[in-house]
Amino acid sequence: MLNLYELEQLATFARCGTLSRTAEELHISQPTLTRTMQHLEEAFGVPLFVHGKNRLALNDTGRKAVDCANALLSEAERAVLQVRQFDARLRTILVESCAPAPLWSLLPALSELFPDRTISSRLTELPLILGRVRDRTCEIGILPYPVADEAVACLPFVREELSVCLPPDHALAGCPSVTLEQLNGYNCLLKSDIGFWSDLCREKMPASRFLVQTAEFEFRELARTSTLPYFVTNLALEEDFVKGRTVVPVSDREANVTFHMIFRKEAEEYRKVARRVASDRI
Repeated sequence: MLNLYELEQLATFARCGTLSRTAEELHISQPTLTRTMQHLEEAFGVPLFVHGKNRLALNDTGRKAVDCANALLSEAERAVLQVRQFDARLRTILVESCAPAPLWSLLPALSELFPDRTISSRLTELPLILGRVRDRTCEIGILPYPVADEAVACLPFVREELSVCLPPDHALAGCPSVTLEQLNGYNCLLKSDIGFWSDLCREKMPASRFLVQTAEFEFRELARTSTLPYFVTNLALEEDFVKGRTVVPVSDREANVTFHMIFRKEAEEYRKVARRVASDRI
C-alpha cells in the first residue's frame, strides 16, 4: 500500500538529487530514507533506482513513479482543502447583497440568532445573486425586488428610500421631491461600494459626473466643505451629516425599494431572521 508521506519523500529525493540532501530537508535520518526507497520499490513491484557505489539515482521507471507521486500528492492536497472548505461552509452563513444598507440590520440579526456560525457578506452584481443562492454558493441573497422561483423562498424585510442633499441655494432645493432625471447634469459626490445604486445613478444621470470616494472620511469632508449634491438613505440618516443641507426625497420608483431576502426553501431557519428585521423596518 502506498503511503503519502513515503511518496513525498520520493518526490523530494527527485528534486534534491541525493539521499543526504533529501534527509536534511525532511529532517529524517538517511537510513530511514533508504528504507523508504526500498519499501517503495516493493510497493510498486518494479525497480525504481539505479544503485551505484554510495549513490542512488532514479531510473526511467522511477521518474515515472515520481510523476505519479506528485499527481497523487497534489490530489491529496486538493482533497484536504475541499473537505476543510466544506466544513467551513457548514459553519458559515454567506450573504450576497446587491447593496450595503440591507446588511446593516441583517448581519447583527444573523449573529444573534446563529451565535455558533461565522457570518460573512459581500456585494455581488445584481444579475448573479439568484443563481448563487440556487447553486448554494451562498446561503442568503438580497435583491431589490421579489422573485418567483421554485427553489427559493423570498421575503421582504427592509425598505430603503433615497434622498439627495443639496445646498440651500441649489436650483432644486425648494422642490418637495426630485427625480434622477431632474438631477441629470449636476455633478455629484458618490460613495464606492454601494452596489446596484451606482449603476442606477449612472444609468439615470448619464450627463452627470461623479466624484467617487472610497474612504468614509474623505467623503464626509467633501460633503461638509463642497457644494456638490450627494445621496443619503433613510436607513442611515445622520443629523450631523446633513447639517446645512436641504434633504429632498428622490421620487423615482427605482430609488425607493423594498429589499427581499432569498434563501433555499429547505433552509427554513432563515425565515425567522427576515421576520425579525422586517418587524422593525417595513
